[in-house]
Amino acid sequence: MPYMPQDSEKNPDIQHLLEQAQQQGDDASVQMLLDAYHPSDIADALEAMPRELRVQLWQNIEADKKGEILTEVHGEVREQLINSSSEKELVDALAGLQPDELADIDEKLPDSVVDKMLAGMDATQKFRYESVRRYPDDTAGGLMDIDAVTISPDDTLLNVLNEIRELRKREGAVPEHLESVMVVDAQNYYLGALRLSDAVSLSPKSRVGDVMDTGVPAIEVMTPANKVAQLFENLDLISAPVVNEVGQLLGRITVDDVIDVIRGQSEHTIMSQAGLNRDMDMFAPLMQSAFRRNVWLSANLVNAFIAAYVIDLFSASIQQIVALAVLMPVIASMGGVAGNQSLALVTRGLALDQVKSSNARRLLLRETALGMINGLFWASVVTLVIIYWFDNLSLGLVFAVALIINLLTAALAGTLVPLVLNKAGIDPALAGGVLLMAVTDVVGFSAFLGLATLILL
Repeated sequence: MPYMPQDSEKNPDIQHLLEQAQQQGDDASVQMLLDAYHPSDIADALEAMPRELRVQLWQNIEADKKGEILTEVHGEVREQLINSSSEKELVDALAGLQPDELADIDEKLPDSVVDKMLAGMDATQKFRYESVRRYPDDTAGGLMDIDAVTISPDDTLLNVLNEIRELRKREGAVPEHLESVMVVDAQNYYLGALRLSDAVSLSPKSRVGDVMDTGVPAIEVMTPANKVAQLFENLDLISAPVVNEVGQLLGRITVDDVIDVIRGQSEHTIMSQAGLNRDMDMFAPLMQSAFRRNVWLSANLVNAFIAAYVIDLFSASIQQIVALAVLMPVIASMGGVAGNQSLALVTRGLALDQVKSSNARRLLLRETALGMINGLFWASVVTLVIIYWFDNLSLGLVFAVALIINLLTAALAGTLVPLVLNKAGIDPALAGGVLLMAVTDVVGFSAFLGLATLILL
């Protein structure tokens, strides 16, 4: 019985069940679970397992499921599973994949395996494989399938339905997510799309060219994947045609491919904020993981030493007024939060192509105004708290001015840093947080301790 996702109480943790059955040596239960669950669920379970148990489970999976699982697992986990398989095991596992699916994972496969897969393909399959493989994975061409069903604008709807029936008879199935067929002229230039709902509900004698939808936009083959995802979201598309630079139809993209793009973008954003790669294995070898994290930690350590150096410049002031040391974390925290709000907003806008040269200046002015408003509000609140806490009006006013300066700086840095990084071709999600923290810490401590030294001592 195929696995159907349900609520958390009825849907057990497959990874835990598989690990438990493996540790108990219950091969029958392991096989029963592998048969019952979808390959995507097994892929998730494999990614959540320690490496040694992962390889052990991989050996128990039937060949006809392994290929689909390899297309579902990510990065280093996929690489480990491939490396733990013999050439014959890989060839058997990949035999059931479509050429475009093979093109998605062939980069990690041994050349000998790819050669054997190509040797077993007919001319049509090789053409499909090469058509997708020539384009980068993060473009429309890398996402597309070349299984688009094409018809002429002069066909009747009856002819269209008959052709789809013949396709099913010939191929054994129709392409996945076939909710429309592509209308092309004699030179294969894309003209529009015919929705199957119209094909079955309108008069069979109707001419395709009279009822086709010309509003379904064609996507140029080198369009970035994130732009494709945005287009699908904005227009609620299920599938869309992919064309070359002159408008000839090459294939189509379906919504399942776009969902993978959206998931990948989300994972990239979350992992980049910590300086990690979305393809990393969470059970990678300890030393390998330690090295990767140390790269990010070293960058933060440099920032921390810079901030410490600034504090050390005013060590005499801190010794005389202990309250300065007590309040410094507040300055750093407020600046960091305010800056991250602007950083997240602008980074998201850049990812969605909403922030451009035409509106960047207005966005900068808006974020600066927000920094001023928030600075004035929280400065007044904090001043009252400090006066009550330390019974020192001057200290409260100094802190208020420093807080306003830091929140303004945070707004400016949170807006400018991602814009500058993006202009330089650097991912703002990866490097923006480190630079922002350095700016807000240094400016916040310098403003607060510097003003305190000038006014209070």
